[in-house]
Amino acid sequence: MQSLSIREASHAGSWYTDHGPTLTSQLQGWLEDAERDMAHLGEVPRPGARIIIAPHAGYAYSGPAAAWAYRMLDVSKAKRIFLLGPSHHLYLPGCALSKHTHYATPNGNLPLDQNTVETLRRTEQFKNLSASSDSSEHSLEMHLPYIHHLLSMSFKGQDFPPLVPILVGSTNPTIEKEFGALLAPFVADPANVFIISSDFCHWGSRFSYTYYLPASTTDPSEGVSLRSKDQPRDPPIHESIARLDKLAMTAIEHGQHADFLATLRDTGNTVCGRHPIGVIMAAIETLKSQRTSGDSSDQGKFHFIRYERSGDVVEGKDSSVSYASAFAVL
Repeated sequence: MQSLSIREASHAGSWYTDHGPTLTSQLQGWLEDAERDMAHLGEVPRPGARIIIAPHAGYAYSGPAAAWAYRMLDVSKAKRIFLLGPSHHLYLPGCALSKHTHYATPNGNLPLDQNTVETLRRTEQFKNLSASSDSSEHSLEMHLPYIHHLLSMSFKGQDFPPLVPILVGSTNPTIEKEFGALLAPFVADPANVFIISSDFCHWGSRFSYTYYLPASTTDPSEGVSLRSKDQPRDPPIHESIARLDKLAMTAIEHGQHADFLATLRDTGNTVCGRHPIGVIMAAIETLKSQRTSGDSSDQGKFHFIRYERSGDVVEGKDSSVSYASAFAVL
């Protein structure tokens, strides 16, 4: 048996509160607000909604947006939770697995599914994530309090479904297809839930991205890069950012992995979770290629239900980060 090894909640107390009761109150409040505001969307959680895309910024920025995805997530049949997030600090051409047995949150630990992690490790396609790289990465950690809270509500007095965290590096299209094919059987299994961690456009000189689409531009590849003193009005910069994000979200909703990658190439949009999104889209495409004629064509289709930004950029010297939440039913 593997000895106990806990990844501490390294971003608690800075990116989100480290006080458990306060954290519980915040998460529950955001979930209740989301449920009230999404009443027009129908039943929540959505039966069979086993995949979500949700942001991973500090909770003051993205906590409310993430609640929309988590409120849709159906964990009623879950036996394990896959969590895919992008690598922000470690150069990684593929994917990596944690060596820990548990991930900590201010409200308790989440166990890792050692059997599934070892099954993936035996494919020899995954790297091992060092403890320091694991600790420094926020794209996975920012989802852990939401996961713990949701499971606490759904599995009262029972053991939680264990976690399978996967850090996704700077993969290319071929590698994304390979990992998508590898994960496809897990996606097909109704016992598995997938959480995809991604913020959307990071706009501003501090992100080295100031791409702008004038209203007169119909080709997304024909935008221009703004200077700090620029202040266009047709449209304002924040509306151009929304247009860039909408192009990416529409490509995801259409479900074509290649089209999503082409949109990112055309615009350079800095969707930081583009590689985890690419892997899950490739996995869904693998399953669709195996689908029988009786299956619903809407299976595995993403639906974006929330979009917002950290601020509305007006001048070229400003910056913002976009947050979007989506779900898919399988």
